[in-house]
Amino acid sequence: MARGIEIREAHFPGRAQIDAYGNGGFRFADMSHRGSILCLPSGIHGWQVEPDQPLDMALFERVLAEAGDIEFLLVGTGMSIRPIPPELRSVLRAANISSDPMSTGAAVRTYNVMLAESRAVAAALIAV
Repeated sequence: MARGIEIREAHFPGRAQIDAYGNGGFRFADMSHRGSILCLPSGIHGWQVEPDQPLDMALFERVLAEAGDIEFLLVGTGMSIRPIPPELRSVLRAANISSDPMSTGAAVRTYNVMLAESRAVAAALIAV
């Protein structure tokens, strides 16, 4: 029996380099995603964040849930660099995660290099 359209949470179950970014999304693993993404050890997930939204703990719950497999978190903050709030940086540091904010383009390039080196890297990328 045919069912209607099923909308599921955006998730790619694997690690993949980011092939392209811009126009409000990303291309990876022969697919594209409109919106922001989290690149984690468990895969690439859609990330509900607006470009000017404050970076708070709630946005990084999924990152913290996988903290045991992450040493470096690259935070692509859009077109310009925004600092990571001190309380969030402290929580990440307590989970043994080094965090580094940078523009989304720089974060994509750095993520690809670190992923190719098999580093324990994750990325939180705000779409541009």
